[in-house]
Amino acid sequence: MVYITGDTHGDFTRFQSPILKKATAHDYLIVCGDFGFFWDDSKKEQKIRRKIEELNYTVCVVDGCHENYDLLEKFPTQEWNGGTARVIAPNLVHLMRGQVFEIDGKTFFTMGGAYSIDKGSRTPGYSWWPDELPTDADYKEATSNLQKYGMKVDYIITHTLPREMILRLGKYPDAHDMELTGFLEWIMYEVDFKHWYCGHWHDDKELNDQFTILWFDVKEL
Repeated sequence: MVYITGDTHGDFTRFQSPILKKATAHDYLIVCGDFGFFWDDSKKEQKIRRKIEELNYTVCVVDGCHENYDLLEKFPTQEWNGGTARVIAPNLVHLMRGQVFEIDGKTFFTMGGAYSIDKGSRTPGYSWWPDELPTDADYKEATSNLQKYGMKVDYIITHTLPREMILRLGKYPDAHDMELTGFLEWIMYEVDFKHWYCGHWHDDKELNDQFTILWFDVKEL
């Protein structure tokens, strides 16, 4: 079984959600970015990560805009369930950008990243990292991997939304991440998918029958 939730921002209580009490070693929880447990690498944070590693199920994370990328990049990459990932622990996995993973018999395309609208109040290398936005190499990797799957996957997991869906949400796309949101819009039209889940917008909302924004909700696929 696969479960999906939104931004956790370093709050462990999400993993104690009633719906996850029945989760087993054969189950997965996907976090749609802004995980928050790779931030300052303090002893307190390391202790909480160990608690996550003791959970019955596997926690899979796409990156958001509030991650310590210098810390994340210290973990080596490897092949995991058909895609490239950082396996921090046997049950804690960073699902990297532009990958397609096969989880519980389903295919998942992952594309983390977004622009921090509060960038002006953050300190580079301490509370903000330019790696929050994908690179040209990420976009090429994403396109190549989608083509390998015939431009068809079961689920798409991102941190932010395609540009058109941001407008439908009643928000305005930020000029700083138009390349990302435009790329996601291209994927929205070019890829055959069942459902798209994202975080970032701090809301729990069904935009339509194919798009779900998550924050505190934990959904069971």
